[in-house]
Amino acid sequence: MSVATRLQSMQPTDVGVPGPTSWDMARAFRSVRADPLTFLGEVSRHYGDTVSFPVPGAPALLLNDPADVKHVLQTSARSWGKDTVQYAALARVTGPGLLASAEPSWIDHRRLAAPAFHHQRLEAVGLEVRAAARTAVDARLGGPHARAIAAGAVVDVAALTHTIGLDAVGRALFSTDLSDHAHDLLAATSEAADLVVRLGRSVLPRAEWTPTRTNLRLRSARRRLDAGAAAIIAERRARNARTGGTTHHGDDLLGLLLDSGMADGEIRDELVTMVIAGHETVAAALAWTLMLLAEHPEAQDRVRSELDAHPGPVPLVGHRDRLPWTRAVVDEALRLYPPAWAISRRSHRDDELGGRRVPAGTLAIISPWLVHRRPDLWTEPEAFRPDRFLDGTTRTGYLPFGQGPRLCIGREFALGEMVVVLAELLREHRVEVPGGPGGWRRPVAEAKVAVHPRGGMPLVVRRTGTP
Repeated sequence: MSVATRLQSMQPTDVGVPGPTSWDMARAFRSVRADPLTFLGEVSRHYGDTVSFPVPGAPALLLNDPADVKHVLQTSARSWGKDTVQYAALARVTGPGLLASAEPSWIDHRRLAAPAFHHQRLEAVGLEVRAAARTAVDARLGGPHARAIAAGAVVDVAALTHTIGLDAVGRALFSTDLSDHAHDLLAATSEAADLVVRLGRSVLPRAEWTPTRTNLRLRSARRRLDAGAAAIIAERRARNARTGGTTHHGDDLLGLLLDSGMADGEIRDELVTMVIAGHETVAAALAWTLMLLAEHPEAQDRVRSELDAHPGPVPLVGHRDRLPWTRAVVDEALRLYPPAWAISRRSHRDDELGGRRVPAGTLAIISPWLVHRRPDLWTEPEAFRPDRFLDGTTRTGYLPFGQGPRLCIGREFALGEMVVVLAELLREHRVEVPGGPGGWRRPVAEAKVAVHPRGGMPLVVRRTGTP
C-alpha cells in the first residue's frame, strides 16, 4: 500500500452528518475523558439527533433518534455487530462471553444459558435473592449498628448494594454462597471495570503484551477473577462427585454450562460475565433508586405502603401486576440512571441511517442516557415521575437493558432483584438525604462499565418508627 493510499485511509469519511471538528475534539479531550455523559449531551444539543465524530476511516456516529436506534439494535441487528473498541476492552476481562462476544457463537451460548433465566427458574430462586439481601442488611444495619441506625446513621448504600448484588448472583445463578470469594471478587471486578473503561477511552490503544501499568493491573485482576471462577467450577464438580458423579450438574446457570460440554475456559468466561454484568449494573441502579426515593419521601412512603399490603414474601417475577408502584419506581430509576450508558455497534455492510447511506465499518454509538432524556418522548424528562410507567405499556426509546436480539439475558432477574432488595430494605427502614433537602447535593454520575455515583452514595438510613 502506497503512502498516499495509507494517508487517504486515515481520513475521516464524510457522510454529510454534522459534528465537532478534530480541533474541537482536541480542545475537549480532557473533559470528554472525565465526563463523557456531559460531553455527549452537549454535542447532541448542538448538532442534533445524529452526530459525526472526526475519527480516521469509517464514520463514527452518535445516534439519538429512536428510529435509528431501533434500526441498529433490532430491525437490522444482523448487519451491526459488537466488534467495537468498547466490547474489545470488556472482553479483555470477560473473554468472549455473552455480553462482549462479537462472534456468531454468542447465540449458541445464549441458548445454553436461557433456561437459567426462565420465569419458572426465577420464581424458584427468589428465596435465595431475599436471603442475600437479608444477610447484607442485617450485617450492615443490624447487630452492633442497630442503635445508630435506630437514630439515623449515614450509610454508603452503594457499598451495601454491591455486596447484595454479588451474593445474589452467586446464590441465584451458581447455587453458591460467594461469601468465601466475595472480597477478592469484588475487588477484582471493581478494578477490572475501571481498567476496562480506561482502555475503552484510550486514544492510542496498545497491544495487550506491552508492560504498561494498565495492562499489568488488568492481568492481575484477570488472574484473580480466573482463580475465583476456577474455584467455583471445582467446588461444583467435587459436589457432583460426592453425590454420585452423574452427568447432571444442576439446573442453575453453572450446572447448565457444565452439562453442555463447554470447555472450562468458556465456562469461566460466562461466569465472569455474569458476575460483572449481574452485580455491577444492578448494584449501581439500586443505589440511584434509593437516592431518588430519599429525595422523594412521598414516593418512598407509597412503596412502603404497597409492600406492607402485599401478602407474603415479594416474588422475583410478576411485579407489574402485584406491586405496580414499586415496579414503576424501578422503571423510572432505570430511565434516569440506565446502567448501560453507552451501546456500540459496527456495521458489517453498507446501510442507511436517518436517510443517509453509511458505509460498512460505520461505528454507531447509542446512549440510553440521552435517549431517556428526550423531551419529545418524556414529559419533564429530568423529573422523577414513576407514574409515567403505571399503565404498563411499552415505551418508545426505553432501553435500559438494550434492545433487539441482544437484549440483556438477565433483564428479568435484574428487575426482580431490584424489587426484592427494595422490599427487604424499606419494609423496616427509610432512607433520607443527609443534611435535609436544602443541604443535599447528588453525587456525580460517573460513567464506568455502569453509571456509578462517584464516591459512593451516602444516605441517612433510619429504622422505621423511630424519631
